Amino acid sequence: MTAELSPTDIAKFVASRRAADFVEDGMRVGLGTGSTAAWLVKYLGRRVRDEGLKIRAVPTSTRTAELAKQVGIEVITLDEAGWLDLTIDGADEFDPKLNLIKGGGGAHLQEKIVAAASDQMIVIADAAKDVATLGAFPLPLEVIRFGGASTRTLVERLLAKMDVDGRETSLRMAGGEPFLTDEGNHVLDLHLKRIGDVKALSLELNQIPGVVENGLFIGICNKVVIGFEDGRAELRDGATGAVSVTEVDLAEAAGL
Repeated sequence: MTAELSPTDIAKFVASRRAADFVEDGMRVGLGTGSTAAWLVKYLGRRVRDEGLKIRAVPTSTRTAELAKQVGIEVITLDEAGWLDLTIDGADEFDPKLNLIKGGGGAHLQEKIVAAASDQMIVIADAAKDVATLGAFPLPLEVIRFGGASTRTLVERLLAKMDVDGRETSLRMAGGEPFLTDEGNHVLDLHLKRIGDVKALSLELNQIPGVVENGLFIGICNKVVIGFEDGRAELRDGATGAVSVTEVDLAEAAGL
């Protein structure tokens, strides 16, 4: 089975499989969006089917909701859940302090709301997402469509004053049209290369009228699980700084 998967896909499965160990019967779980999170959803669906695992899940996008329902996971809204025991999601980048850039899939608004309403957040990723400083991955910024051009101008004026190495912005497109989030908003991608002060940038961006939310997750992530193609899963604990490594049976990827 693993011969049919790319090294990156194997690493994503390994991270997802290890993080699934934190999901216990009766939990209310936030399910992330993206290719790594999809492995998690499929594996949890197998546990629901084969082990009788009982969880209620709050997806962070319509894509994740559809997949969760397909594999037999009970889906509820965040309002119905009230609060979550755990959210597991991917990331586009994470730094040594477990600050994140998310939103490559355009779901960072719902992802941040769900993660913030959880007792803990675990990020699942391959080693390529581990960076010394955030910013190489474009920072997504969800903005409302009304007055989009003026909002973009204000963002660019702000970036001129911030500690970043790049200041180019682009409107995310999909099929020749502006990409739309689940809330019907647009996404500006900020090509910053390096972000010197993530907290300052996040606060300043969210003060701009028309900006709904940025893709910086600061002080939200508690643990990161990094998957490797040889089956190793490295767990980093943000609170204690502890690092542990376990082995994942790659044969468990069969049938997912």
